[in-house]
Amino acid sequence: MKYIFIIFIVAVLTIFIGSNFMVTVEETNPQFNSLLSDPFLQLPTETTVRVVWFTEFLGSNHYVNYGDKLQEKSVAVTTKLTRTREDGKSNLNQTVESQTVENQTIEGVINRNIWRHEAIIDGLNSGERIPYQVTSIPEDSNNKITSKVFTLSSKPKAGMPLKILLTSDHQLMPMVAANLQKVTETIGELDGVFLAGDLINIPDRASEWFDDSRGNAFFPCLQGKANYTLERNGISTVYQGGEIIQHTPLYPAIGNHEVMGRFSASTPLNQQFNDPIPRNVAEDYYQKSAETLNPNNDPEVKESWLKANSFNSDTYEEIFSLPQSISGGKKYYSVTFGDIRLVVLYVTNIWRSPDENPRARGRYQEREKDLNNPEKWGYGQHIFEPISVDTPQYLWLKNELKSDEFKEAKYKVVMFHHPAHTLGENIVPAYTNPIPKIEYGENNQIVKVNYEYPKEDDYIIRDLMPLLESAGVNLVFNGHSHLWNRFVGSTGINFLETSNVGNSYGAFIGDKKRKIPAYLDEENYIPAGDPNGLEAIVPNISPFLDNNSEPLPYIASNNISVFSILDTAKGTVSSYGFNTGNPNSPIIKFDEFKLIN
Repeated sequence: MKYIFIIFIVAVLTIFIGSNFMVTVEETNPQFNSLLSDPFLQLPTETTVRVVWFTEFLGSNHYVNYGDKLQEKSVAVTTKLTRTREDGKSNLNQTVESQTVENQTIEGVINRNIWRHEAIIDGLNSGERIPYQVTSIPEDSNNKITSKVFTLSSKPKAGMPLKILLTSDHQLMPMVAANLQKVTETIGELDGVFLAGDLINIPDRASEWFDDSRGNAFFPCLQGKANYTLERNGISTVYQGGEIIQHTPLYPAIGNHEVMGRFSASTPLNQQFNDPIPRNVAEDYYQKSAETLNPNNDPEVKESWLKANSFNSDTYEEIFSLPQSISGGKKYYSVTFGDIRLVVLYVTNIWRSPDENPRARGRYQEREKDLNNPEKWGYGQHIFEPISVDTPQYLWLKNELKSDEFKEAKYKVVMFHHPAHTLGENIVPAYTNPIPKIEYGENNQIVKVNYEYPKEDDYIIRDLMPLLESAGVNLVFNGHSHLWNRFVGSTGINFLETSNVGNSYGAFIGDKKRKIPAYLDEENYIPAGDPNGLEAIVPNISPFLDNNSEPLPYIASNNISVFSILDTAKGTVSSYGFNTGNPNSPIIKFDEFKLIN
């Protein structure tokens, strides 16, 4: 309980004095003479859209000029991100507190002060695109820091032709900047971005969002400001990404990489990220010491303690302005966008290694040294937000699928991170809460903890899919396995994973088997193919070939990068690939299917 009590003290301090208990950099620093990000568009309505950008200074004034001659003005509301930090694994160019320029290291974990600015632009007409420019003025300064001039528009009406980028699993991977640059070169102006989770790697590490020194942080890649050198076959090519979200709204879903684990002011961020425990386990710890931890029974203290001792998606939620559901807030939501009704779900779990090494805290076991110290357990591949029958998210979804907005939409799209069908590794074991199997030895000492995942209890297949099938969903879009493959269900639902954006961990088909402990049966833990019974569809235009010149029903390559475009005018989803091994290789449209047959 010593470990838990220390975290409680940190959580209570967070309530009363915010994030300032951590080591901080100076809030007014003359080195800050630029914006931390370009502006990007969020939460459009029929007459408004929000413009968001970030700085590393509080500033004295932040605003947006807009209109044909930038004659209109909207003042921004400024808030401070509460959990953005850096540590020894951060890749930074600038000096942040104890970082040294020579060896680019940080001792411990330090807070990074970042301010978010959001201005609402109103009086817009659907279909009208107008110029805008953001300005930030540092405190104690007469200097104005301005962005380039971009364009914005309100939410599109039904019937307007749209081109939507479908993407996921960026995670600062090697081919992301190249991928997004090729998107803009091939498609031109986009109308929206649907991103099925895993935007970065460690959600509280600020540099991964804004300015990783390798040149491929999240926002720069999607704003055409990346500077990433991709080396292939002895050729070095610098890619800038694509200028996309300055002009078009982004709708993301939470993946496992948007969730941080148990909070610490000193533990390296990677360890915190890998250290979530189920909420109910944290509840048990809390109840055992509630009188000591929270003598006044303050609900805010309880909630802060539980979050600090389980998991959170605070940074993700603070960065984005998104539609909100009553029960889930920004974690799951729905929105009408032109002819599309987009339903975004929080369907993801912690990723654990399949390794059977006794030193590994994995998906099937606890590590040997932690067996008799449950506070160190990882609890297998536990689920963050339930989607099983009669849970809040399930009931919200059930009502959403009955709504007029959903029923009347021409295209019904559901997006979440974890796959329902895939050839990738991450679909095994089944998407269900792990069942612990604890073996005791002499003196009641634990000698083994294993986890089982009954396939018949897969919440996606057992509970979620019957809802989606009966509601006439046209497309289920997911990520997580870092490949491209698609399927069609028995009721006509199209399933697409187009997450081979930056790298791939392979497709498991034929003789290539997933890593599964030998003691587990192959009926519950399928070693190859889609474990939920669908056949992957071979691309219907120009499939890539295997070594025997046979067409592949997937793309799982660290040279070929893939993106997909939903075109509402044609009612199609088209997928494109290109070989980054040759910077001059053509963009190939290799697959296209109709959402409604």
